[in-house]
Amino acid sequence: MAQIHLAPPAMPAGKRIAVMTSGGDSPGMSGAVRAVVRKTLDSGGISYAVYEGYQGLVDGGDMIKEMRWEDVRGWLSAGGTLIGTARCMAFMERAGRLTAANNMIEKGIDALIICGGDGSLTGADKFRAEWPSLMDDLVSTGRRKKHEVEHHRHLNIVGLVGSIDNDLSGTDATIGCYSSLERICQSIDCIDATAFSHKRAFVIEVMGRHCGWLALMAGVSCGADFIFCPENPPSENWQEDMCSIIKKHREMGKRKTIVVVAEGAHDRQLNPISPNMVKDLLSRKDGLALDTRVTTLGHVQRGGSPCAYDRMLATLQGVEAVKAVLDSTPDTPSPVICMVENKIVRKPLVDAIAKTKEVAANIARKDFEAALKGRDAEFEEYLEAFNITTATDKSGMLLAPEKRMRVGIIHVGAPAGGMNAATRAAVAYCLTRGHTPVGLYNGFPGLCRHHDDKPLGSVRILDWLEAETWASRGGSEIGTNRDLPGEDMETTAYCFEKYEIDALFVVGGFEAFTAVSQLRIAREKYDSMKIPMVVLPATISNNVPGTEYSIGSDTCLNALINYCDAIKQSANASRRRVFVVETQGGASGYIATIAGLAIGALAVYTPEEGINLNMIVEDIKFLKDSFAKDKGHSGTGKIILRNEKASKVYTTELIANIIRDEANGRFDARHAIPGHVQQGGIPSPMDRVRAVRFGVKSMQHLEKFAGKSKQEIADDPMSASVIGIRGARVKFSSMEKIEREETDWKDRRPKEEFWMSLIDVVDTLSGRPKECRTPMPGSPAVSPEAKINGALRANGSSE
Repeated sequence: MAQIHLAPPAMPAGKRIAVMTSGGDSPGMSGAVRAVVRKTLDSGGISYAVYEGYQGLVDGGDMIKEMRWEDVRGWLSAGGTLIGTARCMAFMERAGRLTAANNMIEKGIDALIICGGDGSLTGADKFRAEWPSLMDDLVSTGRRKKHEVEHHRHLNIVGLVGSIDNDLSGTDATIGCYSSLERICQSIDCIDATAFSHKRAFVIEVMGRHCGWLALMAGVSCGADFIFCPENPPSENWQEDMCSIIKKHREMGKRKTIVVVAEGAHDRQLNPISPNMVKDLLSRKDGLALDTRVTTLGHVQRGGSPCAYDRMLATLQGVEAVKAVLDSTPDTPSPVICMVENKIVRKPLVDAIAKTKEVAANIARKDFEAALKGRDAEFEEYLEAFNITTATDKSGMLLAPEKRMRVGIIHVGAPAGGMNAATRAAVAYCLTRGHTPVGLYNGFPGLCRHHDDKPLGSVRILDWLEAETWASRGGSEIGTNRDLPGEDMETTAYCFEKYEIDALFVVGGFEAFTAVSQLRIAREKYDSMKIPMVVLPATISNNVPGTEYSIGSDTCLNALINYCDAIKQSANASRRRVFVVETQGGASGYIATIAGLAIGALAVYTPEEGINLNMIVEDIKFLKDSFAKDKGHSGTGKIILRNEKASKVYTTELIANIIRDEANGRFDARHAIPGHVQQGGIPSPMDRVRAVRFGVKSMQHLEKFAGKSKQEIADDPMSASVIGIRGARVKFSSMEKIEREETDWKDRRPKEEFWMSLIDVVDTLSGRPKECRTPMPGSPAVSPEAKINGALRANGSSE
């Protein structure tokens, strides 16, 4: 009997784009699906979801489902993947791929966006390469008529990397990796407390069969004593080396020991190193005789709601994937959407997969140096930072006495997650190199008023044991203050001279930036100010000029989305409720905007755009229309985010009251102000690891000025600088240049803010009409130049 087949639907003007998740699940996959579906629909296309990965592609029928706007409501906060993933042996054979191709033709699908690991993406690229011959086979076997495949001669494939292991070469982060790292760090922080209490050692096994990213970052974040990862096996005498480091740490007064082992750990001969091997070594009576326990975290590392970063990453990459589909031609290589430092970029899929496989091949041939280089540059930097901050044998790293400095370390501004981790890294680096770390407690007022207090002044040499415990602590252990040195510059200069401060490491927000600006200008009057200075931006507002990322902002976002998730749960339960939530951020709308991406806010109000009556009127119309369409649907609660300084007139409470009054009982509105909850408690892993990386790099920068004369230092514009991420690079920028060209002093923020174009993404994915942001005459507006530059940096261009 001849096979019965359905003719493919007539092709509409828009693209028919399918999205699927494959391989191991990871937090954020569902958010990526949501972004792809809604961006496809917004672009005039038709969206499909392929359920159960490649198996669904082979099974066809209802496993390939057309998706509507409301089908993905609430998916941002969901863990794992709501469209499922499964292994598919059939797809590994050509016959299975032929069936999958036929099922796609039946639905009229001409583009496939796949979120998965390197194995899933390898299969996708093979599918595309075979596609023309699969079309020929469908015609020659009679399964399709020639005219039915004419519109489908080219298959467009785009890859998104969903993997907790962060194992794809060419990207700094994969969807789900930071959520997994957060689970690991939360577990280790809990274990750390009991380890300290009982003076125990714990060996923690984390995932990572071929990639040690999770083990390395957990080690950096939690202040582990030793780590094992596949790309960088320990020395041949690793037993002696590990025991030597741990013994030295114990002799220095450390009560606990943490060793992190990746599941794929091995020695330099590729012999497996198991957690029990490490445990036996640490607990042997002829060894360290430590009370040692093993904890294998297992699949808890995959679970739970995605963190703020993974929600943002999944959303932006999903949007970029659809853009890549729309930009493609038959000659365009299949791209994979990557993140490099702070920039979304497209890279050739086949190249990324080849480089990833080369890492595994280099490990197999014991070429570990090449394997390390196959990871991104960030990986090697973190490994170096970890080794420096845990080193006990400093003899080979000490500088000559004339190159050693007394480095002042000071916190300025409001507390931010990661301040302590940065200080811990700076102290460890100083001691490793022979410098003297000098804590200037309680900011500049503490320095000026209490430097010579008895018995304990505010100027104190920091020791390793004190700082070693600070890796996971929030707030500021050395104290922070918003007051500036300009309030008593003479005493500040006197203290620098009295305590022989040779270099200054300033951690903080816009106040820290302003403080270093004042100190730089004061060099004309005070010789003691002619020292190298560096600002490490640390503020939840992310408003420091010279960087696109400040440590503390990720911790704030995590705290805020947890708060908003709880609020939204209440709004959903009440069915017809809107919450207007006030965010911090000063005159910068960064937190409101990124949180808006991460929670799926209906709208965000920022100081940059301001609020006018027309916005509120149009948003109320949008709310009325949304609730009218939402009859019978679940998850219908809405959230609007308003930055604390978005308007002096339209306060958070007033907006909620206006909405409630205008709703005429059809829905309700409430306001909520999380306040200082947004500063967070325990810093996020991202803030911890970046604090360590930037702290070490800052010390290395200051070190370059050792031995130079005061005038040589003053004449060098880089002697007063700010470290930060700019586009796809980490770099130091001259304070003088940033002050003059890039700083909006009035509003305490950069003149150009890279994230401004992301407000459009928030609106696109919420369905908010453009009329809602039409400014009234005289209202604040974003310059076209700022939007264009923001779009280039934040959304990325092809590479």
